[in-house]
Amino acid sequence: MAERDGRVVGTLQLSLIPGLARKGSTRAMIEAVRVSSSERGNGLGSALIRHAIEESRRLGADLVQLTSDRTRTDAHRFYEQLGFTGSHLGFKLNLN
Repeated sequence: MAERDGRVVGTLQLSLIPGLARKGSTRAMIEAVRVSSSERGNGLGSALIRHAIEESRRLGADLVQLTSDRTRTDAHRFYEQLGFTGSHLGFKLNLN
């Protein structure tokens, strides 16, 4: 979470997922990346993601992954600039 002047201006969720794939490696999953519209363009989003990557390393993850809605092309460019590559096609099943 990022705060400015006592208000939340950015968030993300970082989860560690132990796995069987990749010789039992642990994955870090970044979700719910949000930056207040008034804070966009000043590097806050990049700082949040970089912090999540460093925290993932510190916690022993071998891989950091995230998903993004297919229509969010600006977000895709943002993640690619941070070193992420599109590698998989995801599927969801809504249970509600």
